Amino acid sequence: MSGKIVVIGSANTDLVATVPRLPAPGETVIGSDFHITPGGKGANQAVAAARAGASVSFVGCVGDDDFGRQRLEELRRESVDVEQVRVALGTHSGVAIIMVGEAGENLIAAALGANAAVGIEDVERVRDLVAEADLLLLQLEIPYESVCHALRMAKQVGTATILNPAPAPSRPLPEDIWCRVDYLTPNETEVAELARHLGVPSVDEALRRLLRLGVGTVILTEGRQGARAISAGLDLRSPAFEVEAVDTVGAGDAFSGGLACALAEGRELEEALRFANATAALSVTRRGAQASMPPRDEIEKLLA
Repeated sequence: MSGKIVVIGSANTDLVATVPRLPAPGETVIGSDFHITPGGKGANQAVAAARAGASVSFVGCVGDDDFGRQRLEELRRESVDVEQVRVALGTHSGVAIIMVGEAGENLIAAALGANAAVGIEDVERVRDLVAEADLLLLQLEIPYESVCHALRMAKQVGTATILNPAPAPSRPLPEDIWCRVDYLTPNETEVAELARHLGVPSVDEALRRLLRLGVGTVILTEGRQGARAISAGLDLRSPAFEVEAVDTVGAGDAFSGGLACALAEGRELEEALRFANATAALSVTRRGAQASMPPRDEIEKLLA
């Protein structure tokens, strides 16, 4: 039986250039390819979870422009419910400018546009939807105040939460928020930034501090090393699947979407981590963000 997930987050249009190597500041590197694809961490994770087998509702904002209309249509084609996406008048839809090197590494600059208009009222409007869900999935490409309100609301209605703290937070989140986070899924860069905000000298100390502040489980994604889950009395490592990486854009989103799907289905944490690692591994074997998210049958085949 599929789990029911609500994703509150961002929807972007990705403008992607392939280059032989990533440029240094002030340098121009001549690329070989350019394409436009759907993106945004919220929408990416919604598509990842839907393709993995979950029933997904997406909540966010797009602009009244062609990019916004295209993003909604593509989410509908992925069987993602977009009834609670608001069209924000007077602003453009979110855009991300991405450079991908031949080794698969990337640089990303995002103009949030309508994503910055996702307000507390948009969150409050979907209280009943969140209450009916198995899990609420959040990121940090919409205003922090809205993310915090969503976490508090989810705890009020008894819905489990995943916070993917990406992009790395530019300022500290309120300390009372951490006890509303059941699963926190940072990568190494993001947890280092959290350590700086928490005033601790190391990643390990940041992990311990986050647990003391109330996070249920911290799941540190470590790329080719896989993932590490830490909670009270638990330190679990889940190795990555060996694949040939073509494009790492969206790998973290694939992991979070796969994890959300598995947890919403009621899988135990160890099994959910393997499912998420498989989802992420398959995503890096093809180009694009949403386009790279694997379907359920491919995930199950890799797991087998």
